[in-house]
Amino acid sequence: MSNSSESALSVGRSLLYLIVAGIAWGTAGAAASLIFRISDMGPLALSFWRCVGGLALLLGALALRPRRRVARAAVESRGRRTARILGTGVGLTVFQSAYFAAVEATGLAVGTVVTLGAGPVLIAVGARLTMGERLGRGGIAAVTGALAGLVVLVLGGGAAEVRPLGVVLAVVSAAGYAAITLLTRYLGRDGGRTDALSTTTWAFAIGAVGLLPAALAEGVVPHTDAPVSVLLLLVYVAAVPTALAYALYFAGAAVVRAATVSVIMLLEPVSAAVIAVSLLGERLTTAIVLGTLLLLAAVTGLAFAEARTASAERRREALAV
Repeated sequence: MSNSSESALSVGRSLLYLIVAGIAWGTAGAAASLIFRISDMGPLALSFWRCVGGLALLLGALALRPRRRVARAAVESRGRRTARILGTGVGLTVFQSAYFAAVEATGLAVGTVVTLGAGPVLIAVGARLTMGERLGRGGIAAVTGALAGLVVLVLGGGAAEVRPLGVVLAVVSAAGYAAITLLTRYLGRDGGRTDALSTTTWAFAIGAVGLLPAALAEGVVPHTDAPVSVLLLLVYVAAVPTALAYALYFAGAAVVRAATVSVIMLLEPVSAAVIAVSLLGERLTTAIVLGTLLLLAAVTGLAFAEARTASAERRREALAV
């Protein structure tokens, strides 16, 4: 018993990992925007190189990791580990590919709102059906506030055209993201240790293979007058919002409730909005301010609720002993 509690991540550290991952993911959009400005690289090719670059960096991290840490972390059964890797890899491929296709079909605003807005709903319903997790009134209010903030943040700038095919693709993308979150939480809820770094590495390998045909069809090597800048941006995308962020995400999502994970990850559009205003010269609007405040309030509320729930569970376990 003591072994398991010592080895598992604390709720506080898991929340920190998820917050850092969400903020890092938000920087990927800014880097992608710069890549699109200076080259003809398409979104599927960029997603492919993101997986390939993340895979290369994570393989290096695995090679440099002390052997004794690997031995201690390898406590999952082979069947559970295979299910985690395959499920995560396929979910990651569906999530990224369907999202970019949705943006192409119905535009960035609608594609983003439907994908990130449907994600928390699908995760909350899935967690209730598969794991019996309850949101409670506070959790429902937080999810509602987060969805409202996301809608204000993305749609506040103007009208958008809604196309049914794009909406369907966005829902498929949200389902891929929800599946990753639910699988990670389901397999990690027994408190046992999982090798998040190894899982993330294998997931990117599966994602790269899955995205290769689409990337080849789109044009895997971009034409650009600034090859060094494109290369540096690709390295950044592979390192920070990919290798680092996903490793932190999978480690934290195994501990924290699935619905809480889904809302904390909405920090991604918040950090993207801050970067757009401060670095890319976009105008700070009332919608951006209001949407950001709503999202941050929802994330803060759920973080405190998660900490209180974990504390109450620890007290119940102590009394039971």
